[in-house]
Amino acid sequence: MDIIIRKMEEEDLDRIMEIEKDAFTTPWPKESFLLEITKNQLARYIVAEIDDVVAGYGGIWMILDEGHITNIAVESKYRKMGVGKAIVEGLIYLCNKERISAMTLEVRESNIAAQNLYKKYDFVESGIRPNYYADDNEDAIIMWKKL
Repeated sequence: MDIIIRKMEEEDLDRIMEIEKDAFTTPWPKESFLLEITKNQLARYIVAEIDDVVAGYGGIWMILDEGHITNIAVESKYRKMGVGKAIVEGLIYLCNKERISAMTLEVRESNIAAQNLYKKYDFVESGIRPNYYADDNEDAIIMWKKL
């Protein structure tokens, strides 16, 4: 199965909202994604397609020489198929292309699968943001990767 990574487009947003609702208890509103891909000059968003269907997406903000991953989501029926891996690789590629020297992200303390994925790409734990997630006050683990 081929996974195609490409830039997120406005036409993808209805599908992105389906993935958001599947993946998160407090999904971002559609308008937030629209602003990210049309107005935010720091933002880069990509989608992962399988058989012409968007299976997941990822976003990153390029701030000076750092890339801050804002979100990554894969629809549940496409998990464990390499989609998350392809998205992470796509974001790393964008950072290398734009000469970013380090990447960072926050991940739920309970999301061991995501933490393990990031560790495969040499992200390392560097701190905790207590009560980071508004929906349940779960702590976030801060991870960094040098490029």
